[in-house]
Amino acid sequence: MAFISISLGSNINREQNLQLAVSELRERYGNITLSPVYETAAVGFEGADFLNLVVSLHTERSIERVVKELKGIEDSIGRDRSQPKFSARKIDLDLLTYDDQVVASDPVPLPRDEILKYAFVLKPMSDIMGEQIHPVVGKNYHQLWAEMSHQGERITRVEIDLN
Repeated sequence: MAFISISLGSNINREQNLQLAVSELRERYGNITLSPVYETAAVGFEGADFLNLVVSLHTERSIERVVKELKGIEDSIGRDRSQPKFSARKIDLDLLTYDDQVVASDPVPLPRDEILKYAFVLKPMSDIMGEQIHPVVGKNYHQLWAEMSHQGERITRVEIDLN
């Protein structure tokens, strides 16, 4: 049984699309743990603010199957894959970690680089997986959050019911 984490983000019909994604994840995986939801500015382009969170769960599915299912959830919600990487989106689901596995590329690099790059990924991870150790840098997510320089990066906790 693998312990995994997934980031969720949306800046189009944000609450509705996050609710749909969380509902799909629960339907497919059962019990999931949700971080608080954070509002942040768009990164890499000018656009509406994003709502972001991280979920964690246990699964017996392979990395490849999880990634395929996440893309399926994105597609069912209407993700437009023809848009540039940094653009507005209905939903973005990214597998962040899969146990302590370190994977260079296919189907996705793990743990995701975004964990150490962006406050909107690391903060919610530290909220629900604070004592877990990042398999590459060897520090827990609480430590990594405390050490992250997030000056100028607005990250605001918002109360949204995703149950």
